[in-house]
Amino acid sequence: MKVELKKIKNKNMKERIGITKFAGNGVTLTGNEIKIGDKAPEFTGINQNLEPVSLSSFKGKTVVIAIYPSIDTGVCQKQNYRFNQIADSMKDVVVLSVSLDLPFAQKRYCAAEGLNNIITLSDYKEREFGLKYGFLIKELALLARGTVVIDKEGIIQLVEVVPEITTEPDYDATLAILEKIK
Repeated sequence: MKVELKKIKNKNMKERIGITKFAGNGVTLTGNEIKIGDKAPEFTGINQNLEPVSLSSFKGKTVVIAIYPSIDTGVCQKQNYRFNQIADSMKDVVVLSVSLDLPFAQKRYCAAEGLNNIITLSDYKEREFGLKYGFLIKELALLARGTVVIDKEGIIQLVEVVPEITTEPDYDATLAILEKIK
């Protein structure tokens, strides 16, 4: 099944191959590649109340962006649960949980599981996060799994795209960076 978004057909859109796989098959990441030391690109997602929320809303705070393909998979659910624990244990850290799921699905899952320490954002409308951060999977029109940590000055301190999307991110690496930049 090949899914293509019209916006991805832009000739200037960057594509990266060999970064990650989905169920053992290589996929293409579309969008800008971000790197440690870059200024975090501004983006806006839609929260559970269908309101736009921008990264700049958290200016001056340490932000963890937990990226995942779909809240309706076990690995994504484990990831959200774990990042909810991290957000609970580190009160000075904001965790944005970003996917292309509709806000309704994100809200349903968080309510059912009691996840109230993460802020879920949907990138379903414009794919702005996926394209600006290079996490949009061309073949699936989903986001790749990974983690981005942004310090209080808005500088990227960690970029993780998991090598196999069906596995969880490296929580220990995230925690180590958070301890380092406290």
